[in-house]
Amino acid sequence: MRMSMGLQARQMQVQKLAPRMIQSMEILQLPMLALQERIEQEMNENPLLEQQDADPTDPESLEDDRPSADTRSEDEKELVVNDDHDNQEDFERLQNMVNDLPSTFDDSFRRSSNRVQEDSDRRHDLMANAQSRPESLNDFLLHQLSELDIDDRIELLAERIISTLDARDGGYLRTPIADMLPAGHTDEDLQLAETALKVVQSLEPAGIAARDLSECLLNQLSPTAPFHDEMEILIKSHLVDLAENRLPQIAKKTGFTLEHIQVLKEELHTLNPKPGAAFMETYVPNVTPDIILERNEDGNYEVRLDDDRVPTLYISEYYRRRLQDPNSTSEEREFIKQKISSAQWLIDSIEQRRSTLTKVAEAIVEHQKRFLDEGPEAIEPLKMQQIADKVGVHVTTVSRAVDDKWIQTPRGILPLKRFFVGGTQTEGGEDVAWDTIRLKLQDLIDKEDKSDPYSDEQLVEELKKSGMTVARRTVTKYRKRMTIPSSRQRRDWTLVKK
Repeated sequence: MRMSMGLQARQMQVQKLAPRMIQSMEILQLPMLALQERIEQEMNENPLLEQQDADPTDPESLEDDRPSADTRSEDEKELVVNDDHDNQEDFERLQNMVNDLPSTFDDSFRRSSNRVQEDSDRRHDLMANAQSRPESLNDFLLHQLSELDIDDRIELLAERIISTLDARDGGYLRTPIADMLPAGHTDEDLQLAETALKVVQSLEPAGIAARDLSECLLNQLSPTAPFHDEMEILIKSHLVDLAENRLPQIAKKTGFTLEHIQVLKEELHTLNPKPGAAFMETYVPNVTPDIILERNEDGNYEVRLDDDRVPTLYISEYYRRRLQDPNSTSEEREFIKQKISSAQWLIDSIEQRRSTLTKVAEAIVEHQKRFLDEGPEAIEPLKMQQIADKVGVHVTTVSRAVDDKWIQTPRGILPLKRFFVGGTQTEGGEDVAWDTIRLKLQDLIDKEDKSDPYSDEQLVEELKKSGMTVARRTVTKYRKRMTIPSSRQRRDWTLVKK
C-alpha cells in the first residue's frame, strides 16, 4: 500500500450556527432573573448600551412602550454596520438623529450619578433582605457540649465525633470510633471515645449520633414511655418484619396480639428515624413568573409577559454621532462599529425572546384549557413537538422557551414544563395523560379494602374498567414513584377475618 502526504481540495456542506443565532437561543433560555443579570452584565461591558427603566409606581410607565420591530422608526431599525459597502446608508441615517450631543469623545464608560445610586440601593436591599444562615447541626451540638462540665479529653473526642455528623444523612455516625483515634491507641483511649459518644448521644435532638436505626430509636425511647418493654423488643428484633408488615410472624414469635402489635407500631411512628435531618438546609427557589395568565371580561385566558422589570435598551446617541463624525479616528470607528453590532444583537435577541415565549405560552394555554378550568385530573397529553408545529419553530426552540420558566395562573404559579405530559389511549381511542392515570391509581388505593388490598395485577384490571389500558410494570413503576407500598405492606392485619 502506497502512503503519501499532500493537500486535497474537497467540497462539502456543513451546517453551523451563526454567533447571532447562538446568542438568541441563549437569551431565550434565560429565566427572568437571569435575563436581568445578563442585561446588567452587557451594559457594564458595552458603553453604547443605555436603558430606560419603567417606574413600577407609575401606572403609565408599566404600559409596554417598547417599540416593536414593526413600529420602530427608520432611524431605530437594525443599526448594524455593514462592512460590505462604504457605510453611506448608515451615515445618512445617523445624520437624522439628535445633534444636541457632546463634542468631545471619552472612550471610558462613565455611569451617571443616578445609575451609581441605583446600584448602591440595589446592593443595600439585597443585604437587608438576605436570609440569615440557620444554625447547623454541628453548631447546635457544639453549643450544648460547651455547657457541659466534662473532662477535656472527652470533650475533644466529642467534638471530633460531632464534626463527622451530617444533617443530610440524618445525623448518623458513619465513621467507626476506632478510626477517629490515632494509630496505636490503647484500650483506655477507646473507652474514652465510647464515653464521648455517649455524651454526644445524650444531646438534643434525641437519637443523634446513632450507628444504626435500631440504636437511633432505642436512644429516643424514654424509660417512662408507654409499652416501653414491648417496643424495645420490636426495635431490637423485628424492625425488618415491621417494615414488611409481617405482623402475623411477629405475633407468632412474641406472643403479642395483632391488635397490640398495631398499637406498638403506631407508637414507633412517633419516633424520628432521622433526627439530624431537621437541621438540613432546605433550598427554596425564588420563583419569579415570566408569564401572567389572566381571564378577560369575556372569560377567555390572556397571556401577558411579565417583563416590566426588563429595561428598554437603546444605543447611545452620543456614539451614533461619533460614528458619523468625520473627525473620529479609525480606531474610534472600529470600536463603535463592534459595540453597535453587539448591542443590536442583544436588543433583537430580547425582542425575539419576548415574541417566542408569548407564542409558545399561548399555544400551551390553548391546548390545556381543561386543565386550567377543571384541575389536574383534566390535563391532556402534550408533547413539545405539537407546540413546535403549532408555533412554527423547531422543537429545541420550544424546549429552551419553557426551560426554567414559570407561569402565574388562577391555579397558582406553575412551571411551563408542567403542561407537557405523556399519555396513552383508552379502548375508545381517547388520549389520556399519565397524570390522570396516577390520580385514578391513587383514588383506587385510597378506597380499597385494607384487609385485602389490590395487587398490581388487580390495579391493572380496575384501571381497565375505567377505560385505561396500562401494563402491570407501568402500574408498579408509578406506584413506587408515588411512594405507595406494595399490597402486602398496605394490608391492615387487624381487619383480616380470623
